[in-house]
Amino acid sequence: MSVLEELAAVIEARKVADPESSWTAKLLAKGPEKCAEKFGEEAVEAIIEAVKGDRARLTAEAADVLYHLLVMLAARDVTLAEVLEELARRQGVSGLTEKNARETRALKSRNEGQ
Repeated sequence: MSVLEELAAVIEARKVADPESSWTAKLLAKGPEKCAEKFGEEAVEAIIEAVKGDRARLTAEAADVLYHLLVMLAARDVTLAEVLEELARRQGVSGLTEKNARETRALKSRNEGQ
């Protein structure tokens, strides 16, 4: 089991933990919107460190981003396994091809909703 898989399992277990006993449980108890907000904050902090060029700080912020991404996913009942399956599905597909396919699906979905 990878470190990310272990972390995802701990986060999943914290969904039923007492919010007073765990930062993760407290964050999850605040709901998916707060989890998404925290993920966004951490992503911005990582971007800032990437621009500054401080490898140690970027490494620390990247770890925070991964943790908060997993919390945000857990808040919406999306598993790490599902994300990894999606990455595996995309493997070997040109990034440009994948991006175009997503844009085409989004456009089709919007048109069907009208």
